Amino acid sequence: MNQPTMEQIISLCKRRGFIFPGSEIYGGLAGTYDYGPLGVALKNNIKNLWWKQFVLDRTDMYGMDASILMNQNVWKASGHVGGFSDPLVECKNCKSRFRADQIDASKCPSCEKTETFGPARQFNMMFKTTVGALEDADSISYLRPETAQGMFVNFKNILDTFSPKLPFGMAQIGKAFRNEIAPRDFIFRVREFEQMEIEYFVDPRNEEVINQTFESLYEEQLRFIESIGISKEKLHKIEVPDGDRAHYSKRSVDTEFDFPFGQKELLGLAYRTDYDLNAHSKASGASLDYFDEETKERFTPHCIEPTFGVDRLVLAVLSDAYKTEGEGDDARVYLDFPPAIAPIKACVSPLVWDDNGNVGKRYRRQDEIGTPFCVVVDFDTLGEHPELLDTVTVRDRNTGKQDRVAIKDLEAYISERVK
Repeated sequence: MNQPTMEQIISLCKRRGFIFPGSEIYGGLAGTYDYGPLGVALKNNIKNLWWKQFVLDRTDMYGMDASILMNQNVWKASGHVGGFSDPLVECKNCKSRFRADQIDASKCPSCEKTETFGPARQFNMMFKTTVGALEDADSISYLRPETAQGMFVNFKNILDTFSPKLPFGMAQIGKAFRNEIAPRDFIFRVREFEQMEIEYFVDPRNEEVINQTFESLYEEQLRFIESIGISKEKLHKIEVPDGDRAHYSKRSVDTEFDFPFGQKELLGLAYRTDYDLNAHSKASGASLDYFDEETKERFTPHCIEPTFGVDRLVLAVLSDAYKTEGEGDDARVYLDFPPAIAPIKACVSPLVWDDNGNVGKRYRRQDEIGTPFCVVVDFDTLGEHPELLDTVTVRDRNTGKQDRVAIKDLEAYISERVK
């Protein structure tokens, strides 16, 4: 059960309908992927568990679904127009482009020529577009590079309509877009991706409570990761040092995971202070203060942001769940998904079907897509042995163990194990 290679994961995803290359019949488009039927089901199960844990099961969280397109001034105020960029270098020989901070600048990875890179320049990663019939300076908009700003600009709406008391949070699941210089590692770094983010607002006057809330949200992140089957042994808590943190963050903790291509960021947790609310209040002229009815004080709340990349979580789940038993032609590949996120919970089939009576082949196919239970209707179900009439065989994916279960008890048997 060694760590799978990326090639094995990508092959399984394509072969079994989890994830396909984007625009494949036209030669593809770098940094884009399409989720097939099983991939959509897996991703939606992960998102639904997240929404349940962080929104439905709490009384201090408000769900949002903000627009992808926003007024360009949102991104000017947030600093994205002026500073959301990566260092870009171009090889003078082959014209390939790379992020300067991810290569050895003395040698081009494409043509292998040396000393061919000029000075790095900053490349803004936002996708620019225009809104409306006229293309001028006022019609410029951007595909959002993060979901966070949609919540900050709706902070006043939540205050006005729900009058929440601090602390409280806003949560959103949605698409974001970044024109990555060098997308890579399958769905790890892509140009269109999905985020699950929370902006959790706290009282800035109590530093102890802020620290406690930060740690509590970190533990909630770990609890969620555990619920979708990711091994704790492959996780690493990284306290981000001052020089490496985003400009808005007073403290950042990344949770990194041992992917097949190395230890990389999976989740983030940032103490954004009042940076965003102050920036939007100043730029828009709208008051984004909070009024404390008890102390009669008015102030700008601080924000702690847990962020989850859906696609990276899917990749981590696939990587961690990929298991191999045996060797050579007898090797069995199965995805050890927790039943709660498995795309298909149970496969029901007759003993003799379309595999020349070979139920083993059917088991192997279901194992490879992570189906936790295979239910077989056989001759005993029909009464060959009267004492087994109206019973079925239920096989466990991981152990291969088979139980005989009465049909009337089957739904309860499976439901209890899928929780």
